[in-house]
Amino acid sequence: MVENPINPDKVAENPGLMAYAHSVGGAVIKPEDMGKVKGKAVLAMRQQTERQLGQIYQQMATLAQQAKELRQRVDVSERIYAAHMNFEPVLNEVYYVYEKEDGSDVLSMIAPGEWGRSYKYSRYIAKVTMLADHTWHVEYNENQS
Repeated sequence: MVENPINPDKVAENPGLMAYAHSVGGAVIKPEDMGKVKGKAVLAMRQQTERQLGQIYQQMATLAQQAKELRQRVDVSERIYAAHMNFEPVLNEVYYVYEKEDGSDVLSMIAPGEWGRSYKYSRYIAKVTMLADHTWHVEYNENQS
């Protein structure tokens, strides 16, 4: 009987499952620097989430601006509805807001240039149009004092 020249203590039973190359021609397996791998992953994650957070902040700013504009439309609409008017406003028609000497507001169908000598208000405030939601689109008089 011939004795096996390979020492069984130095031979693996399943060399293909070893964590390193088991022969001279085997692939080189280097241990990874896990700190480096994790650092790159964390950097990529932070860049991506910062970009997404930036998009969300922009959307929030847009929504806040829209809410502010809507609140202003409601405030102006309440002021217009509190004004004296001798008619029922119609959607998409143009009207004019004036201020009387006593400080109260008046909604009129007559434009500032159409009054002639009968102009009786202390100032012209704005040109307004009633929108479908019964709020008002307002174009303020640039010459307000």
